[in-house]
Amino acid sequence: MSVHGGSRQVLIHGMVLVLVGLVWGLAVPGTPYPRLALGAHIQLVTNGMLFIVMATAMLTLPHSVGPKSVRVMVVAAWLTWAMAMSEVANSWWGTTHTLPIAASQAGATGGERWQELVVTFTHIAAGLALIIAWTLLVVGFLKHASRTGVK
Repeated sequence: MSVHGGSRQVLIHGMVLVLVGLVWGLAVPGTPYPRLALGAHIQLVTNGMLFIVMATAMLTLPHSVGPKSVRVMVVAAWLTWAMAMSEVANSWWGTTHTLPIAASQAGATGGERWQELVVTFTHIAAGLALIIAWTLLVVGFLKHASRTGVK
């Protein structure tokens, strides 16, 4: 995977996340736990914008981000999809372990054990992947700045 091709994939993931988030926003009032559905809407749109920013930076600014780092960023996008879709499903499940504040505000009573595990696992995986992806992005920009003497 080339850096340019991977960056475009990240950009497309970001744009589609935003689009899905906007459309999902229309369904929020019709779910059993609209407060949790609102959380999914916010996650989709916010993470979509995060990936758009990431990809735009890589496509337009000089950097030293390598192909392996870009692969990690693409994987982070896929894991973010899983996390966001678990939040969409949680609008019906009403799990409480991973998002206790939102669940409390939503009046959720807890889901089945497997539902709680799905929400927990997808949030941990996406959260770690996002932290690693953004770290690699920052390092790639700092590396380029130090090589070129840019401050």
